[in-house]
Amino acid sequence: MTGATAGPGPGTTAGAPAGARRTGLWATVAAVALLASVVLAVAVGPADLAPGDVWRSVATHLGLGDVLGLAPLDRLPDAMVWQLRLPRVLTAAAVGAGLAVCGVVMQSLTRNPLADPYLLGLSSGASLGAAAVLVLGVTVLLPVAAFVGATAALVATLALAAASGRGGGVAPARTVLAGLAVGQLAAAATSFVIFWSAKGDQYREILSWLMGSVAGATWTSVAVAGGAVLVLGTALACTGSLLDAFTFGDTAAAALGVPVARVRWVLLVGVALLTGALVSQSGSVGFVGLILPHAVRLLVGARHRALLPLSALAGGTFLVWADTLARTVFEPRELPVGIVTAAIGAPVFGALLWRGRARA
Repeated sequence: MTGATAGPGPGTTAGAPAGARRTGLWATVAAVALLASVVLAVAVGPADLAPGDVWRSVATHLGLGDVLGLAPLDRLPDAMVWQLRLPRVLTAAAVGAGLAVCGVVMQSLTRNPLADPYLLGLSSGASLGAAAVLVLGVTVLLPVAAFVGATAALVATLALAAASGRGGGVAPARTVLAGLAVGQLAAAATSFVIFWSAKGDQYREILSWLMGSVAGATWTSVAVAGGAVLVLGTALACTGSLLDAFTFGDTAAAALGVPVARVRWVLLVGVALLTGALVSQSGSVGFVGLILPHAVRLLVGARHRALLPLSALAGGTFLVWADTLARTVFEPRELPVGIVTAAIGAPVFGALLWRGRARA
């Protein structure tokens, strides 16, 4: 069965129904796990709530309380659910899902298992924009500045990769090298801004953002992150067949009728825009886009039609629980969620490498 579903092309028909059933089963499990995680994470906190209270608050605000026969919550617990915890949890879910999808696409396009959504220097560009507005004291513009910084890094990376390639093409290796160069330059500029201008609490604010956090998430954050995932993430998740064609290289993809250069440009821009939107709301949350695609690939194989949506569901669930740990383990103090994802992701990635070594 697994041999029949290992890759695109002839010979996959016999295993297709079984592979589709297995993918459907995993998708159902992952979707239920994400929904349950959102409800439980909203219920967990300094003042614990019952999962039923979460449903009552949500149903009331959606106008379904009377239809379902649910009495509204008291004002304080309702405010905890609707104004504080639910926006934060939903933002974490959207950011995790989007980063995981971007990680899958980047690993496929660059044929690099170490690729992640920040490979094009986006994180460093966003950090530069965020640090600039924080030291200026214009924190209300932080999401906008982060997105502009990420977009500027994208433009610089793709321009450098195209200028150094033949015929304006974007080769995977040159794109990675261009992203590293732009990322290092933006990181140096960020360090200079912090060293030269940051004062007092600005150091702590910048450091918290650089490590990633969804602590200040609002319904606007949900709209931005969720809307980006809904539009750009869904579009990227529908490119499974194209990414399958890239698995065996540009020559094989072109032989299958894929316009390689154009598709790579479009997908890179899509990944960058989605990553920029997510980073503008959460800061630089590491390891999600690197680890989750590998973990899901172990369960369902390398077919991107299954890998992309399942990675999104798994990424959302992972970041929801990572953020829950970040805000509860050292209560009343909170950790930036990026610390938790790195603490979990690094050992898991090491285990995946060890497993790959054992198989080899």
